[in-house]
Amino acid sequence: MPNTDSELKKAISTGNAEIDNKMGGGIPLGSLTLIEGQSDSGKSVVSQQLIWGSLQDGATVTLYTSENTVKSFIRQMSSLSLDILDFLLLRRLQIMEVTTQRTGLSPKEVFDTLLVAMRGDRTSDLIVVDSLTTFVTHTGSEETLGYFEACRDLCGDGRTIVNVANSYAFDNATLARLRSMCDAHLSLRVEEIGEQLVKILEVSKIRGASKSTGNIITFDVEPNMGMRIIPITKAKA
Repeated sequence: MPNTDSELKKAISTGNAEIDNKMGGGIPLGSLTLIEGQSDSGKSVVSQQLIWGSLQDGATVTLYTSENTVKSFIRQMSSLSLDILDFLLLRRLQIMEVTTQRTGLSPKEVFDTLLVAMRGDRTSDLIVVDSLTTFVTHTGSEETLGYFEACRDLCGDGRTIVNVANSYAFDNATLARLRSMCDAHLSLRVEEIGEQLVKILEVSKIRGASKSTGNIITFDVEPNMGMRIIPITKAKA
């Protein structure tokens, strides 16, 4: 079973106190989270910050990635000044590459394979899947909803699961049902404010958060810094 050590915090942290505060104190353990948004809006960076914060807090993490190889993920994290090599060597972090190209699996079979692996994982406090986009766009809404329902059942056993995808992968009806099903929902987009293109993280919902949510975080991603909050006040529509 996942780590229940009293030293492990009750919420998944980004490792950045300012961002955590905007997120209502972090994502409570045992939650099912959906991170969705436009292309290049910072979805992977947010998930990487959650991985980093969890590792810093003593958690064990498994990443299933269709976006990176192990080497490219290490380089990507290093470019944000997030050094994960020691965590990999200590097996506190495991990175599993997910692809249909080499295996010949259908998107539904990928979902089934992911769930089998998750059910067999008795050690990870946090499981991140980045990204579901390729699989969701090539399968039906019922298969997608079934996958998320199975993830929710696993969260009931104490796991914390974060799924990442582009918004366009879902039709409006499916996305609405997923938002309702998930304990936490983070939505990202890119906007032009003045003459500056910025990334917007909207904390739509975090069930059981220790503080209020509904906050909007304006940020950019800088080499050797990671997420940098931009102090722009923008009223919600």
